[in-house]
Amino acid sequence: MDDRKLIEDILHNGQTQRFANIVQRYSGMVYSKALGIVHREEEAAEVTQQTFVKAYEQLAFWRGQELGPWLATIAIHTALHILDKERRRRGRPAEDMAETLPDDYDEGREEMIQRMERAIGELPEDDREIITLHYYEQRRTADIARQTGLSQPNVLVRLHRIREKLRKMLNHD
Repeated sequence: MDDRKLIEDILHNGQTQRFANIVQRYSGMVYSKALGIVHREEEAAEVTQQTFVKAYEQLAFWRGQELGPWLATIAIHTALHILDKERRRRGRPAEDMAETLPDDYDEGREEMIQRMERAIGELPEDDREIITLHYYEQRRTADIARQTGLSQPNVLVRLHRIREKLRKMLNHD
């Protein structure tokens, strides 16, 4: 089921339990974003939890854009807010926040990640499922094959073709 349908069921049909599908689908990506900023697993888990709570509370304000980048933005803001709170508790000014970001962090890289997530969102649902299982949930190709009913070699070929498709989409963008 696609994100728009899930959100429609949650908001308009009262099926709030469907939010668990969103959490399952995006928790790996959100955790990864958080860990890249806070650098500690416990805090990344806290950011992940807060991100989904905030997303649920703000779901009515979601404008129908791709859900992955929207959740990533919430995660980034939440992680930075936690770092800022931590600094204030220790008496360090908020301007020092940049010191805790990874050395290779820059806005261009973040923009590229968001472009990639938008491109993934434009893929057909079956391709999106394979990419999500492999990269966001870090599932092995044998597991993906069992879940999707494809053979393992077919999963490998599909991953290669999907990556090529994404590369073309990003170069065209």
